Amino acid sequence: MSARKGCSTRSGSSSNSSSRLLQHRVKCNCGNDAVIRTVKNGPNVGSKFYGCPLWPDTKCEMFKLIDGSNDVEDLQVQLLEKNTTIAEMEVVHKLKDDKIKKLQKKKGSLEEELNVLKCEMSKLKVDMVKENTIKANLQLALVIVYVFFIIMYYLK
Repeated sequence: MSARKGCSTRSGSSSNSSSRLLQHRVKCNCGNDAVIRTVKNGPNVGSKFYGCPLWPDTKCEMFKLIDGSNDVEDLQVQLLEKNTTIAEMEVVHKLKDDKIKKLQKKKGSLEEELNVLKCEMSKLKVDMVKENTIKANLQLALVIVYVFFIIMYYLK
């Protein structure tokens, strides 16, 4: 984000005025650069004001209406609005990247779990075939023993 701000302040012949705009940045009570917001309800609906960038997740209640009485302040407002938009987009982008990383990690662990379950299922199938073979062999041995006893019974 700072690289973008730096590029926007050094381009063209108006670098001195842009530098002055950045030097006059409004700071909120918690020390961060204030962002431009718009009043959504009340008597000042639609008015622009400086506010804390961490609001409403902080107790900093910085609020300063922008009167727009001079061109420098208008330009500063426009610049800060653009920087605010960029910062908000970067936050959204970072959140999406974090979510993608979490989902990829979860996918990896689910794939590992699936492979373990496939391996266990293969082992169970092999055990089942072995048990069926043992069962068939026992049934055959039982039949042979039964036939042997019948033969021994009649031979006596």
